[in-house]
Amino acid sequence: MSTQALRESPNLGVLYPKAVVAGFGKKGGRELPDRTYLRQSVSVDPAHLAAYNRVCEFRLGNELPVTYPHMLTFPMQVKLMTDPDFPFPLIGSVHVANVITQHRPLLVNEKLDLRVHVENLRPHPKGKQYDMISEVAVGEEVLWHEVSTYLCRGGGSDNSAKSSESGPGQRGALPAPSAVWKVPGDLGRRYGDVSGDRNPIHLYGLTAKLFGFPQAIAHGMWTKARCLAAFEGRLPDAYTVDVRFKLPVLLPGKVGFHAEQVGADWKFDLFDARKPKPHIEGLITAL
Repeated sequence: MSTQALRESPNLGVLYPKAVVAGFGKKGGRELPDRTYLRQSVSVDPAHLAAYNRVCEFRLGNELPVTYPHMLTFPMQVKLMTDPDFPFPLIGSVHVANVITQHRPLLVNEKLDLRVHVENLRPHPKGKQYDMISEVAVGEEVLWHEVSTYLCRGGGSDNSAKSSESGPGQRGALPAPSAVWKVPGDLGRRYGDVSGDRNPIHLYGLTAKLFGFPQAIAHGMWTKARCLAAFEGRLPDAYTVDVRFKLPVLLPGKVGFHAEQVGADWKFDLFDARKPKPHIEGLITAL
């Protein structure tokens, strides 16, 4: 696998319009790009971190929230997914799962090396799946690792293929909420301003309808971050958090949150507070 160094973070304001245009010509393929994008000695912008913490409701501190490195690596993911040789369209691909492993908290003042590549193209009953792999290292030590699984719908034929849409662990009926959160109608735009992820499905009802949604929907990574903010002060330094995205959160909305400790681990769910519809299922496993 070749490595290509990037001097700066890719510009999502340029890449998203490119993704909309390029997506019409991508029909799916059998091979993923065989390269890694690399950014070295990246510094965290304290103002950007503070804005992220506000919209996701993390406390300010010297440690990065476990989901914050996704902000740093996501533009590199989008660059790879909008390159001419990437076989699937970015717009319309569905983020179905996200697994983050943190070996210790990253600190605000550390210099970070970021790496992104794609692997594991495989069949799915509804199309094809692939994994975007992101890593953050300090020096020679990889301290943060993320697997974002995407589904490109269409052409699915292998009904025996295991779906990542099933949740981590066994889930029964939805539990009673331990907390209920209101999700404002402008959340997609607020999170989009911080993350740079201005996919039209998150911004306005009109633009979301163009892609088949009745209303704008919340970013999946915001729902994961908001759930983890509820655990602050209760998690170890090293753990894996595995989330499966089920049904999107329509904006505005009201969601129920439930967490249950199982030994040293936690199970959590986010669901529609008005109807028995799951949004995400999560499992936090101590290392």
